[in-house]
Amino acid sequence: MPFATLTACALLAGAYADHVRVDAAAPIEAGATITTDGGYRAVPVEAPLCRVEGTIEGTIGFELWLPFEWNGRLLGAGVGGDAGVYNLADVSRRANEGFAAVTTDSGHKRDSARWMADPKARQDYEHRAVHLTAQAARALAARFYGRAVERSYFLGCSGGGRQALKEMQLNPLDYDGVVAGAPGPYMPLQSVRMMWFSLLQQREPAGALTDEDWSLYEARVVRSCDKIDGVEDGILENPMRCRFDVATLACTPGQTGACLSDAKVAMLRQIVSPMTDETGVPMDRGLLPGVRTRPGPPSPLLRAMWADGVYDDPAWDQNEFERTRDLLAANHAMPELRADRVDITPFLSGGRKALLYQGWADPSTNADPTVEYYTRLAAANGGSEALANSVRLFMVPGMYHCGGGPGADSFGGSGRQNAPGDAARDILWALIRWVEDGRAPDRIIATKFDGDKPRFTRALCPFPQAASFDGTGAPDTAASYTCEADPVLAGAFDRAHLLHEGFSR
Repeated sequence: MPFATLTACALLAGAYADHVRVDAAAPIEAGATITTDGGYRAVPVEAPLCRVEGTIEGTIGFELWLPFEWNGRLLGAGVGGDAGVYNLADVSRRANEGFAAVTTDSGHKRDSARWMADPKARQDYEHRAVHLTAQAARALAARFYGRAVERSYFLGCSGGGRQALKEMQLNPLDYDGVVAGAPGPYMPLQSVRMMWFSLLQQREPAGALTDEDWSLYEARVVRSCDKIDGVEDGILENPMRCRFDVATLACTPGQTGACLSDAKVAMLRQIVSPMTDETGVPMDRGLLPGVRTRPGPPSPLLRAMWADGVYDDPAWDQNEFERTRDLLAANHAMPELRADRVDITPFLSGGRKALLYQGWADPSTNADPTVEYYTRLAAANGGSEALANSVRLFMVPGMYHCGGGPGADSFGGSGRQNAPGDAARDILWALIRWVEDGRAPDRIIATKFDGDKPRFTRALCPFPQAASFDGTGAPDTAASYTCEADPVLAGAFDRAHLLHEGFSR
């Protein structure tokens, strides 16, 4: 490594303005693998870089990787779930491509007990940590390279997708473009749904659904609606076209396998239907056909949201949970956990771009709220055609949460295999080409891998288009599909206002 570069790396250590402190700055040789906790496993380093570890305000941790051969761009990598870890998976992949790449733990550590009870930690998690980290990374990169960042981008899925939306909505100057995957625009409401139906199954154990029950439901829905898109491949191109009666899953007299008891059918019907409040008024639109949910008791993160973040009571009894009251309480305690603002004029007026992506079969941050947010975004910003000049949504058939499922799920999204420099196959590079060359993505090719071996490809289309099979080509290749307007999806823009006021409390 050049001595001057090594020196510049070491000299980054120390304290800076705005309560930024670099605790360690060390060169990393090509071939090294950095280990980390939390599921965001780094890939091996392919080119030498300067690894920077620091804090902001003493509590917000960050890692910034500065490749010696830099492409002039900064990449922010979002973190999902309750954060507390670094997304070194995306940082390492994109640093190998020449990006200065940064990630934050969102203001707390994974093993910090009851961190949500700390108001500062909550606010940092909601939005502050990502914003402050972007500012610190930009300044440190300029110091290291001796020139300013030319362009900046953000990539995240799940909680990282929500972080991308918050940057677009609250801090539009941080990034020239953002990629927001499975963002859960109104996560408090999604959390109420998950909490409520988990508790309901605990109270009515005869109707509690197992993972096998959900698999049966999913398989029957796919079998019933698979041919609607013209290809029988185990994937629903557009679940909004599917109609399925859960009563068909009921066991007939004497049947014991591949069916559901009457109690389970009744429970399934409740879960997939719109969730109502205590007076029977719908709070959401329910689940699309075939979407499965997490079986078992509420996740620890859900309980922590109310026990620590809302009520600051470690003895909080989740069995006293109420849908309307506790949604209002969550919105009061963590008002910026929502990422559903539609006034994004500063972002749009600056010429910035955003790409959203969402698995149709996502069981964690369901697809319909993302579609609903995008249609309301269009209604508030000049209509669907005007919005498409700056923000586009790509729905991913058959994909679960950020990846997985029967569909093609690798297209450069957060945590997935990237395609360096290929705007046709990598959503980050599609965004870069849009921002820097003015070429909006009209389709993105997604790949399904078996290990490292591609199994099939599909065309992802900008909403409200969907992939249409040409009827003659090989059904396992994206070249056999064209993006065509889907009237069912287009109709979602006309429904943008329905129910929203009722469940936006």
